[in-house]
Amino acid sequence: MAIISLHSAASALSALNTSLDVTANNLANVNTPGFKPSRANFQDLLYVERAQPGIENANGDKRPIGLYVGLGVQVAGTQTQFSQGTPINTGGAFDMMLEGEHSFFRVASPASPTGFAYTRAGQFTQNNEGKLVLASDIGLALEPEIIVPPEALNVSIDPTGVVTYATAESAELQEAGRIKLSVFINPAGLKPTGRNLFEETDASGPAIEGDPGTQNFGNILHRFIEGSAVDPTKELIDLIRTQRAFEMNSNTIRTADETLRTVSQLKR
Repeated sequence: MAIISLHSAASALSALNTSLDVTANNLANVNTPGFKPSRANFQDLLYVERAQPGIENANGDKRPIGLYVGLGVQVAGTQTQFSQGTPINTGGAFDMMLEGEHSFFRVASPASPTGFAYTRAGQFTQNNEGKLVLASDIGLALEPEIIVPPEALNVSIDPTGVVTYATAESAELQEAGRIKLSVFINPAGLKPTGRNLFEETDASGPAIEGDPGTQNFGNILHRFIEGSAVDPTKELIDLIRTQRAFEMNSNTIRTADETLRTVSQLKR
């Protein structure tokens, strides 16, 4: 009956609305450093079985196909795409970019269940204690803690994460610490919490810590930050596809409504 098509189209409108929200968020963050776009994954719903394949038909033969009517669609989940963003040369003394798609900086986060959060945004600065912190509204400190003293000159961060500096009294380089990176078996399972941060979940697996430039850990590019990985052209195409699908399912609802109206007006 038309009532099934009505509900199927309604489920599509709901799923497409979620997809539209995801695309809009991607486009809104086209200039957010270290941002990783998401996509909505769809899956079909249950089916009404009206005839089983393989049962004996009127001719005594096995029915080669079944008869199933689907009940619509739903969004199965959103999947973050950890593709590499474009390098942006900022010249910032503490700005860093990670070369490699799956490495993260670790920062202290008291609000997180594990006490840590993870980010690809490499905009760092110093707080009043000289600690390297994210240049954000809450200024979470890099972990492990790195302190650059006020007398430091010519701060340098090499590809392996070693932070060095000179002083006015001595040109000999001194080491302030070494940056550690984290990777995950399933980065798509990380929980985005806003402020360019992700949190560990059971789906992502525990964080694996290591030194930049070793094994699967990316290198650090000093005085650069990673731009947003959003591809505006792709997102706009997805936006058009979603809009057209929305229109088609709206037409389905209109047609189902007209069919039900016709049935309701039948006279004997």
